[in-house]
Amino acid sequence: MRPMPRRTALRLPALLLAAPALGRAQGQARLLVVGGGFGGASAARFARTLAPEVAVTLVEPQPRFITCPYGNLVLGGLREMPAITHGYEGLVARGVRVVQDRAVGIDPVARRVRLGGGETLAYDRMILSPGIALRWNAIEGYDEAAAAAMPHAWIAGDGAQLRLLRRQLQAMPDGGVVALAIPPNPYRCPPGPYERISMIAHYLKRHKPRAKILALDAKERFSKQPLFQDAWRALYGAMVEWVPANVDGRVMRVEPRAGVLETELGTRHRADVANVIPPQSAAAIAIEAGLADATGWVPVDYRSFEAKAAPGIHVIGDANQAGAMPKSGFLANSTAKQAVASAVAALRGAPPPEPVYFNTCYSHAGEGYGISVVNIFRPNADGSAVAEVPASGGTSPRGDLPEQRRLEALYADGWYESITADMFS
Repeated sequence: MRPMPRRTALRLPALLLAAPALGRAQGQARLLVVGGGFGGASAARFARTLAPEVAVTLVEPQPRFITCPYGNLVLGGLREMPAITHGYEGLVARGVRVVQDRAVGIDPVARRVRLGGGETLAYDRMILSPGIALRWNAIEGYDEAAAAAMPHAWIAGDGAQLRLLRRQLQAMPDGGVVALAIPPNPYRCPPGPYERISMIAHYLKRHKPRAKILALDAKERFSKQPLFQDAWRALYGAMVEWVPANVDGRVMRVEPRAGVLETELGTRHRADVANVIPPQSAAAIAIEAGLADATGWVPVDYRSFEAKAAPGIHVIGDANQAGAMPKSGFLANSTAKQAVASAVAALRGAPPPEPVYFNTCYSHAGEGYGISVVNIFRPNADGSAVAEVPASGGTSPRGDLPEQRRLEALYADGWYESITADMFS
């Protein structure tokens, strides 16, 4: 990604300060978007296109957004941080008021949101895309402090966790062991840990070829498994060892200072670098507002993404109960548009449009080696469930297909450029 021209960077604060002047005219409907990631940024951008008469406000604490997709390529040395970092100036230019603050409380009855800086924002409809929370201590010993020694690098934030994991890999001696603890379903980006294994292996093969990767998994199967395992054998030989749950792969306890991961049967693994991806839930704000159920995720109507516990709040992205749909960036973008269309229809007194949701998920298994899965989903008539459309999807073909893999890596790059342009204008 090209750096922002200096004159644009200098103009951005003035644009942000001017944004409230675009605010609500008397009687103008208010759409509040909380969270500026794949779901929230997509929603804000689409709302300005679909409903220019609606006042759109986006609340996001980070001044710039670092994408989790393509973050693994930073670990592999195929991308640098600026290439996965995006600003909100394009949304501001389109008329979105961007408020750099954290939403800390929701009153669904009064339809108000309290911000960390003290401001309270009223809304007529809300798109809530808060992302995930990590369930600290779901693995014994893995709390927020432990992440300073055993990074998760699973919530981008300001990029500190991704940078930490990269530094640890660079500092590790050749012949060292990188261990990953992979969570049970559901979690953000099902293929993400396995792309991470691939990209770490790519880095190690070039710079520390005697190193090993030990992947301890709380599951027995994973997304695109045959394709990933074919790639590991072809590209990295015996460097990668994947241990499923039924072979004692579930990590139950960690000792961050000692670099130890302990599994269900008491097996202790010593790692030079440990990447612990813990179990997850919807972000705290969704839980504290009473939107989530006992699973930790938010039940929604799959036709509109309205939270079942709070009409008027459409919950998108990773925070909702996704049913058959994976928690992916593409689906966050796709469902954001249906949620916005439903919210705008409600503001106009019209029924929501008929929904269909698309997912394409690319993964890089090596340099010039891409694989993918494609799905189409539809909800049932009452919005209580969502299912994959029969014969609508599939994965990349298996086999020795170097041109196929090269093209899919290029398609992946094109997907990333396209979706980030769609999100950030």
